[in-house]
Amino acid sequence: MTAAEPSLRSVLTAEDARGEVVDITEPVSAEYEIAAYLTRLDPGPIVRFGNVVGTDLKIVGNVLGSRTRIARALGTTPDGIEALIDKAIKRSDPPRIVQQAASRERDYSITLDQLPIPTFFERENGPYLTAGVIIARDPITGAGNASFARVRPLGGNRAMIGIAPNHHLNLMAQRSPDGRLEIAVVIGAHPAVQLAACLYLGLGDDELTHVAALLGRPLSVVETTNGLLVPAEAELILEATLDVRDTFVEGAVSEYHGLYENYGPAATAEFTKITGRSDAMLQVILPGWHREHAYLGALPIAAGLRNAVARSIPNVGEIAVVESGGGRLSAVVQLHRPRPGQGKQLMFACWGSLSMLKQVIIVDSDIDVWDPIQVEWAKITRCRFERDLIVVPEVRTDRSEPLEAGGVVTKLGFDALAVESDRTEGFQVAAPPAAVMEQVAKRLAGTARGFRS
Repeated sequence: MTAAEPSLRSVLTAEDARGEVVDITEPVSAEYEIAAYLTRLDPGPIVRFGNVVGTDLKIVGNVLGSRTRIARALGTTPDGIEALIDKAIKRSDPPRIVQQAASRERDYSITLDQLPIPTFFERENGPYLTAGVIIARDPITGAGNASFARVRPLGGNRAMIGIAPNHHLNLMAQRSPDGRLEIAVVIGAHPAVQLAACLYLGLGDDELTHVAALLGRPLSVVETTNGLLVPAEAELILEATLDVRDTFVEGAVSEYHGLYENYGPAATAEFTKITGRSDAMLQVILPGWHREHAYLGALPIAAGLRNAVARSIPNVGEIAVVESGGGRLSAVVQLHRPRPGQGKQLMFACWGSLSMLKQVIIVDSDIDVWDPIQVEWAKITRCRFERDLIVVPEVRTDRSEPLEAGGVVTKLGFDALAVESDRTEGFQVAAPPAAVMEQVAKRLAGTARGFRS
C-alpha cells in the first residue's frame, strides 16, 4: 500500500480540505441519534461522528450525498459521471492482488453485535449495516460478485441479510448444494467500488473487474481467510458464511421510496472474523428516501439503462433516474433529433430494460434532465396530454414498488418532445443573441461576482 492508493480516506481528506466535512464531537448514540443527524443534514456535507457512545470507532455518513462529490471522487464532473460509468460497464480489468493491506492491519476480536451499528428508523426492529459491499464467488463457475445488501445483527455473530429473490447473491447461494456461501462484507471502500457494486451486470460478470475504469487504475485487492478477494484499502472486512435456507422474518424495513416494506423471511449469516484498519471508521448510508441512497442506485442504473436502450435507439442522450423516485422509479431521458414515434418507442424500451421503472419522461436535448424545473417546463409547454400522456396498466414490476399488486403496476409516460407543427410560433426560447450572451459571460467571469447566485 502506498499513500497514493485511492481510498475512502483519500476522498475524506480532499473533501475536508474543501470544507465539505462536518465533525460532530459531542457524545452521540448509535440508536436513532446518528440517523437523526444525517436526516437533518440531508442534503449537505459529509458527517463524521468522533464520539459514539460505547466505542472507539468513528462513524462517517453522507459521503456520496451529492453528484458533485461523487464526480470529484471519480475524477470527473457531474456531467461526466454517466459516460464514465458507461465506460466501466463496457470495460473489464482484473484487480491487482497485494499481500499487505490496510484492511488487514488489525484483527478485531469482537462479535458483530459489538460494532456501533446504527438503528435508523422508528418501526425497524433493529440496527442495520447499510454500507456493506458483499463479496462472493459462484460455487460452480468461480465467478465473483459484488453487491449491496442490508445486514441486521441478530445477536452474537449471527445476522440477517436482506437479499431479493432475483439478487445474484441469492442465485449463487442457491447453486450451492446446502445453500451456504462464503461472503465478505466490505465497509468503507472507495466510492468507485461502491458504485460498481450497484451496476446492473449479467450473472457471472464480476463487478470488481469494472472498478479500474472508474478509478483510472487497477483496484488493489487482498485475499481473506475464507478465500475471497476484497478491496485492500477498505476500513473493515467482515467474513461470514451466508445461509439462504436458514431464514429470519425481518418485519418492517425502510425502502428507497421512503416508506416501509415487509418482505417476510430473509437469509441469515454467521460471521467468523472482523479485520480492518487499526483506527477503522464505520461508514453508514442513511437508507430510505435520502440522497446518498438514491444516488448510489440512480447513477449506475441510469448508465446501464442508457447502455441497454442505445442498442436499438442510438440517438438516446443523457438519462437521469431522479431523486423524486428514490433513484429507482422515475427517469428523464433525452432524445437527440427524434424521429416521429421515437419518444413512445423509447418509453417502452426503458420499461423493457428496467422492470422497476415506473415513470418515463422523454425530453429534447436542450433540457437538463437533472433540473426538475426544466423537465416540468418541457411537460407543460411541449406536451399535448391527450396525445403525449401514455398510461399502460398492469406492467411487470419489482417487489419494492410501493403500489405493486400481484407483481404488476400501472406505468406512466410523458412524451415531452417539441413538435414544430404544434405551434405556428415555433419552440425557440426567448433570449438575447448568442454572441451577446457569450460576451457578457466573459465579462462576468472576470468580475469578483462571477456567476454566483
